[in-house]
Amino acid sequence: MLRVLAVDDEAPALEELLYLLRSDPRVRSAEGATGATEALRLIGAALEAGEDGERGVDVVFLDIHMAGLTGLDIARLLAGFARPPLIVFVTAHEGFAVQAFDLKAVDYVLKPVRGERLAEAVRRVAELVGDRAATVQEPDQIPVELGGVTRFLAIGDIVYAEAQGDYARLHTARGSHLVRVPLSTLEERWRSRGFVRIHRSHLVALDRIDELRLDAGSMSVRVGDAELPVSRRHARTVRDRLLRRTSR
Repeated sequence: MLRVLAVDDEAPALEELLYLLRSDPRVRSAEGATGATEALRLIGAALEAGEDGERGVDVVFLDIHMAGLTGLDIARLLAGFARPPLIVFVTAHEGFAVQAFDLKAVDYVLKPVRGERLAEAVRRVAELVGDRAATVQEPDQIPVELGGVTRFLAIGDIVYAEAQGDYARLHTARGSHLVRVPLSTLEERWRSRGFVRIHRSHLVALDRIDELRLDAGSMSVRVGDAELPVSRRHARTVRDRLLRRTSR
């Protein structure tokens, strides 16, 4: 769940942006600032409170043209922080895109802001924030029970995970193991390790996908000997992440 700060010196535009952000279920909180001074004060307070604080800021949605410091100026200042919030620019002007991405912006959203376009920016941010958290917290192994003995299974050996109620079954090349962890939890923890949700019942290691199949509008992937369905809800994410993998 994202903690968002939106910055725009035009009150109607800021109110509309905050309304759309607060309507997104991935956004835990969204505050607004009407200029650079207020924005930097809120970000400074968030950093002092610590990354896990309720007043923390995961991402700043920045207008570019503002009185005083511009959005680009704010982004340059934030780049000097040890662990700055992510940046999404929201602007009526197309001409600053190159500068924006030089500053490592996650996205560049043009005004007037459409709900579905903003939702795509939020999705990208949520994925990156999840990657940050998982990189810090997730160990390389997961404990599994085998014949009354607890063993440690390397996450790199897992081909895919399958939901079984509040449990998940982990499939490897040599067998499977049932763990008392919901699939949704594994999805959050392992996103940075290259796992992608393809269906409400399946989480797959991206580098274990051998084929992507399309048949009469239905999508599936082959991982080893298993062919697993890809739901329409997850199809775009699966395609995007596979394309990113092959372009590296």
